[in-house]
Amino acid sequence: MAEQAKPPLLVIAAGGTGGHMFPAQALAELMLRRGWRVKLSTDARGARYTGGFPHSVEIEQVDSATFARGGPLAKAAVPFKVTRGVLSMALRMRRDRPAAVVGFGGYPSIPALGAAVLLGLPRMIHEQNGVLGRVNRIFAKRVNVVACGTWPTTLPEGISGVHVGNPVRLSVHERAGSSYIPPGEYPMSILVIGGSQGARILSDVVPPAIAALPMEALRHLRIAHQARDEDGERVATYYAEQGIDAEVQPFFHDIPTRMSEAQLVISRSGASSVADISVIGRPSILIPFAAATGDHQTANARALVEAGAAIRIPEAKLSVDSLSEAILAVLDNPGGALQMSQAALSVGRPDAATELAALVEQLAEQEPSR
Repeated sequence: MAEQAKPPLLVIAAGGTGGHMFPAQALAELMLRRGWRVKLSTDARGARYTGGFPHSVEIEQVDSATFARGGPLAKAAVPFKVTRGVLSMALRMRRDRPAAVVGFGGYPSIPALGAAVLLGLPRMIHEQNGVLGRVNRIFAKRVNVVACGTWPTTLPEGISGVHVGNPVRLSVHERAGSSYIPPGEYPMSILVIGGSQGARILSDVVPPAIAALPMEALRHLRIAHQARDEDGERVATYYAEQGIDAEVQPFFHDIPTRMSEAQLVISRSGASSVADISVIGRPSILIPFAAATGDHQTANARALVEAGAAIRIPEAKLSVDSLSEAILAVLDNPGGALQMSQAALSVGRPDAATELAALVEQLAEQEPSR
């Protein structure tokens, strides 16, 4: 009996933040349902975000490095570590040849993409933000397709992108367009999410801004606040001392559920957060991370702000008073809040994963090239 052919293999390469890993997870979920095998190539930091990936996704940890961290010796070792990672991945890919390789950015995506270039495999990148990240900028001219999550995306001269949107996880997709209950005199929820970088300022400003709200608003509120480990205890203590009903955690594993139940989301404008907000459809106050590369978080927020779905507060203008005023503008205007939720849906791309999967399948049909 002839040996049955293996299903095609997709190698997904992604870095160690939720912003890279969540859309990677969304693509993995869909490609598995389409009958593909899926491997995820990441590093130890990225592996922390793999808990939500389907169990049938094979996780491969690889050597990579960045010049952004460590002392002179660590930085001197970066080229050797990266080269070792690329060669290791190339050997693995020769043993089990991928039909396509997709990079989602971050330094841990270098080995898989580098190996794909070396072996002439069909390859593409997906950029979540409105400005290419450092690694995607390196590979933009060395891949077959550049897929863009935010539109417009600033691309290198001579490079054209395909706008697919940012894929959202199945748990988010299942809540796409969830019914929105406008603010009123009943229990209400505010969800506060910060991201892996620059979250401290939200822990400093959001609690006192909420405490400054009128008592008639406060008595109906419950807060879910995602704060980094080092800030969690003081944030929880502050809320408790102010008599505010709040749950403070370093990470919420059920963010899609919490977002669908929220009257308002206060967030950084990371690409995945913006995608979740727009697909579920919730009013938001967005505070772009000022130190983001190329100010890409301001670019990420643009579509929601221009649609009237979000209030953007630049970090330089963020204060207890400005944030409290913005919160009240949403909670005191049920009709406006409902319009904001509908406007968010108008810019959402719930089928982004489907469009990206179609690009992957088209890519796999192409002739290999260097």
